[in-house]
Amino acid sequence: MSIDHDPQNPQPSGRNPRGRSTRRASSARSGAGRRSGGGGSGRDLHLSAPTMRWGLLAIAVGAVAAALVTMFVTGFNNDKGLEAHGPAGPGIALIDKEFGTAASGDCLSWTKPDRSDLVKVNCETQHMFEVAADIDMSRYPGKEFGPSSPFPDSLRLTELKEEHCVPAVQQYMGGTFDPRGRYVVGLMYPSADGWQHGDRTLRCGLQWSANAGTPATTGSATQHDQSKIYQPGVCLGINQNLPTDPVDCVQEHAVEIVSTIDLGTQFSGGPPSKDDQDRYMQDECQRTASDYLGGPEVIQDKTLTLFFDYLDARSWLAGSRKLDCMVGKGADQEGFAPITGSAKGEILINGQAPVPPPHSGRSTPTPLPGAAPLPPQPEPR
Repeated sequence: MSIDHDPQNPQPSGRNPRGRSTRRASSARSGAGRRSGGGGSGRDLHLSAPTMRWGLLAIAVGAVAAALVTMFVTGFNNDKGLEAHGPAGPGIALIDKEFGTAASGDCLSWTKPDRSDLVKVNCETQHMFEVAADIDMSRYPGKEFGPSSPFPDSLRLTELKEEHCVPAVQQYMGGTFDPRGRYVVGLMYPSADGWQHGDRTLRCGLQWSANAGTPATTGSATQHDQSKIYQPGVCLGINQNLPTDPVDCVQEHAVEIVSTIDLGTQFSGGPPSKDDQDRYMQDECQRTASDYLGGPEVIQDKTLTLFFDYLDARSWLAGSRKLDCMVGKGADQEGFAPITGSAKGEILINGQAPVPPPHSGRSTPTPLPGAAPLPPQPEPR
């Protein structure tokens, strides 16, 4: 059995399939990646909302439009159940009868790197995969899934996931799956050995989105707000100037989460406009960032930038209501600069301590197009 996952969304304009580019500060687009008074050279990035969202989401979950991201667990179903074994030790088998009966609503977990101890667990406990549907492809007409059919290549497996798993997940979620949220559509399929032994069952489901590995989640996806959020104090690592998975803040990272805002407390009914979201998030992120960091001047003194995102209609209609406020530093070229240390204490940006701008006698720079206004400055003494 193998697992495949990636988001189902097309890539936004202005970014290659790996999400490597960002929009510069001079962009006139009024997105939700905001500048909030960071000092420095004036080259701080202003990331528009789609760019910010896809920079955080696509890279964080390893979205690769032109490649198949696969975690290999070999195995096959037979009359004894599932025989699963790792690629490094094909002769060491583990019989697991539970996986062979995994059906819609079942949750699966494992602890070993080769996932050879995969078992069904209660969805209220930690798990890695929630099954939305099991599809026996041998029941489909034609020779493609017949007894002597060849094992499908990665491109065909990707097509099968799009053809079968995306609609299966939508149905399982009652039509309210957020394609930009905390989950991605996953596919479990037989290994080449399993295929050779007659296994044609695809298991479609949901996984917590991540750039590497398969993080555990708790509770059924059908019961969760699907907002892609993290706890305040979480730092997202950095790879090629873009955010990845959470890391300890003492390690290099791109952004630090300062708060989570629930738009449901402000807006009801249909999806609010992006401008309305921006105005609300601007005020809330500045307020909560000041509380988190210990004062309104900290962002300036540490030459950081305040970022936030927005919820599009798809996410809103799927029930997502929450967004993160985060601080980071735009890189000189594209994306983010590496930061070490929590913004609550001493930090290094690109290995250098930030130099606070003067607080008296300096002129207030004109905000970039679409940027959040600077916090109030103290009166000169």
